[in-house]
Amino acid sequence: MVKFHISRAGRIAGIGAFRAHLHYIQRDGVERDGNGGELYGREGDIPGASDFLERSEGDRHQFRIIVSPEDGEALGDLRQHTRALMTQMERDLGTRLDWVAVDHHNTGHPHTHIVVRGKDARGKDIVIAPDYLRSGLRMRASELVTDRLGPRRDLEIARARHADVQRDRLTAIDRAMLRDVEGGELVISRNASSEAGRFDRSLRLQRLSHLEPLGLATQMEDGRWQMKPDWDRTLADMGRRNDVIATLAHRFGQKDGVERLTSFDPERTAGGKLTGTVLAIFPDDELRDRRSIVVEDLDGRQWLVDLGQAEPGSTPPEGAVVEVGSRKAKERSSDRVIADIAENTGGRYSERLHAEADPSSTAAFRQAHVRRLEALRRAGVVERMQDGSWAIPNNYLEKAVAFEADRAGGVSLKTLSWLTLEEQVTHRGVTWLDEGHGDKDGSRLRSARQARIAWLREQGLLAPDANTLDAEARGRLRQSEHAAAVARIANQSGRQQIELQTGDTITGQYERAINLGSGRVAVIGNAKEFALVPWRAEIERHRGRELVAKRTAQGVSWTIGMSRQRGLSR
Repeated sequence: MVKFHISRAGRIAGIGAFRAHLHYIQRDGVERDGNGGELYGREGDIPGASDFLERSEGDRHQFRIIVSPEDGEALGDLRQHTRALMTQMERDLGTRLDWVAVDHHNTGHPHTHIVVRGKDARGKDIVIAPDYLRSGLRMRASELVTDRLGPRRDLEIARARHADVQRDRLTAIDRAMLRDVEGGELVISRNASSEAGRFDRSLRLQRLSHLEPLGLATQMEDGRWQMKPDWDRTLADMGRRNDVIATLAHRFGQKDGVERLTSFDPERTAGGKLTGTVLAIFPDDELRDRRSIVVEDLDGRQWLVDLGQAEPGSTPPEGAVVEVGSRKAKERSSDRVIADIAENTGGRYSERLHAEADPSSTAAFRQAHVRRLEALRRAGVVERMQDGSWAIPNNYLEKAVAFEADRAGGVSLKTLSWLTLEEQVTHRGVTWLDEGHGDKDGSRLRSARQARIAWLREQGLLAPDANTLDAEARGRLRQSEHAAAVARIANQSGRQQIELQTGDTITGQYERAINLGSGRVAVIGNAKEFALVPWRAEIERHRGRELVAKRTAQGVSWTIGMSRQRGLSR
């Protein structure tokens, strides 16, 4: 199996999205021994993520590829196979490629993530035909596996296909049937001229018989089957849920309770919100950085939450306390502009038409709308015509909102504490456990809260008859926590900390984030000094880059190059 995605550097996310993807594919637990993934390249090279990202700084796009041989375990070391495949890819394309790869062994199917820069050695953009990525590369990978392991026997192929009949997930049989579904109906022909055709017909009938009790298919007369709307998506969701259950059972050594994993739907959940801790993080789409998390609520029940396409740095770590609610996707102002222009031009948009409708608009402003349409084109919302204009459907705004809702997973995620409940119990700082929780309740919260109160009393921070911290104790804890964080950084780096007052600035790199009881702070520093400023997810895209942070009356703002970014605090 070969999957690919062309990730384009957005005007804002840019290198941050590339960095986040490299960080993700090297995450803990992807090697056979459970350690983090080791980046590798061509034979003799020892690539570094920072060097690769530095070379990618001006790239407009990158190619993300997943190669998953069916007999990956039999191949053993996947590096030999990957290097041979990339050598063949360079021959096919007639150019040298700048690439890195990581092998993943933490699933039932060993596979390799390959990231290819979008520029060649001469700095020119690399363009690869989708057909080559979709089928040509797969053919090359298959040939290499066959050379090493020999051809698969017909009996092995038949057994593998038959094993898909009773799987509660989207299978190759389903994808083949999906292509033949018209108007929600699937016709199984009785006429098969070959043995292969008869075998395929038998597989489909057996598969449909399995889907019928699940309510996804209904047999009609004359070999016709009525398929439930979105039956393929339902199967994909079932497979995703089963994968999560199997992983949780393996990690935590038990199935009790895990099998009752419930998908979070804010429309159907009482109160529309969910508060709990992050139990695990799962990729829904490793190429596009879509994520799901499992949240264990305050009574110990477990929920599967679809986060959609995750921004760099936006996914909280395991153990963090979060609140999940509903998110209603809204119209973008750019989409409204596009729709208004199309309404007056017979359903067309172009930069020329935009300039005619709004002569005051800049070229950069119009280009931003073109990039938006390009993203929507890849999702099948709009169509680009041969003359460079765009065909805008009548229901464009509705489809654009649906596109945003799908990207966001339909939920909002708020991190209440970056520290686990266990860490908060003895943390020398003001924590989420010390705040009022309104109507939030649950055995886990009550237990942690009681332990926190007992510890505060032992430290002399809480009177024997009190259950909440007073202003003086809160001040002492905040000052102690801040001083400890500053001292650690100063001792490690030999630099001096500066406190930004209104009007003060600091020029340096965004180095990392630090989790405090009261929230997250960003470390911005240079060779001589550093400052701690409030953290926002947007800054994570620029980790390692030079910026200027300035304290204003409203908070702290920051600037990357000549582009002003949103404030870190308000």
